[in-house]
Amino acid sequence: MAIRTLVIDDSISMQRMISSVLESDPDIEVIGTANDAFHARDQIKALNPDVITLDIEMPRMNGLEFLERLMKLRPMPVVMISSHTTQGADAALSALRMGAFSCLPKPNMGDENALNEMCEMVKAAAIAAPAIKQKAGTQVAATTNSAPAVSGQSLANIIPRDVNSPELIAIGSSTGGVEALETVLQRFPKDCPPTVITQHMPANFTTSFANRLDTICAPTILEAEDNMALERGHVYIAPGAVGHLAIKRLGEFRCYIREGDPCSGHKPSVDILFNSIAKFGNSRISAALLTGMGSDGAKGMLALKDSGVKTVAQDKATCVVYGMPAAAVKLDAVQEVAPLGDIAEAILIVKRRK
Repeated sequence: MAIRTLVIDDSISMQRMISSVLESDPDIEVIGTANDAFHARDQIKALNPDVITLDIEMPRMNGLEFLERLMKLRPMPVVMISSHTTQGADAALSALRMGAFSCLPKPNMGDENALNEMCEMVKAAAIAAPAIKQKAGTQVAATTNSAPAVSGQSLANIIPRDVNSPELIAIGSSTGGVEALETVLQRFPKDCPPTVITQHMPANFTTSFANRLDTICAPTILEAEDNMALERGHVYIAPGAVGHLAIKRLGEFRCYIREGDPCSGHKPSVDILFNSIAKFGNSRISAALLTGMGSDGAKGMLALKDSGVKTVAQDKATCVVYGMPAAAVKLDAVQEVAPLGDIAEAILIVKRRK
């Protein structure tokens, strides 16, 4: 049965474009459109869609206000459509914290990969509907202007001092990763091992994401730059759509932003990050693969495991989309499977000293 989708956008031309793209997929049926939040409310009541796409900038009530009300009163899968601007990126991150399944940039009819991604995202959102509804029942919606205090649950005083901490931590994530990474990194101590992250995100989004994380987590969190030396107490986020983040070791670990086509369907790619680290053959490194669509990172995690790196995957029950971790488990690339709340401790501990 086709996924019944409602397209909400104040631009008639954008409604037509999004509808045309979605209807090109035989698994998706666009059952209606709406040009503002009030029209959308009536359409949702009348049509009962499986998934909605929602513009952020709309008249009378913007998409964030509507999303917040929707997730409280009638939670359902929502794919947000945002502009490429920094302001749009900030709004998109707020939408993800409020319960949106994912956020995509405004589509360009000439970008075939982006158009295909829109269809795949709507289909994945439909599959995740039960989990979204269950989670919305207990989640307190975040606001666009407030940031929670740094978590009091840091592991700084929990991990025994006789534990070997890793020299480097690597994390890969995709759909659902914004919230997952917040959960993991809020438990990191201020002097955590240098940590590198590839999160699938559009251009401009990662700058806002890194800034957001830096305000709510104990370590310093920033967007990675080419040739940047990795330091303790710092977390480095791969820049979205610019290139692939890889790591070199020339006496010290350094970031390397690689040019190139998408790998495993993504740019930046988790596989490229993980494979670059696997070359070190170092047992004092740990890596985690979190929630996300597809299989990016699975082969790279197998290379990490084979090189002696400790590998951890998020479990199915706590994933928004159990795709990337499932692919790694299927390849026997994972040494430990853990719920989201236990991921931080799992990767901050390599082994106990004898």
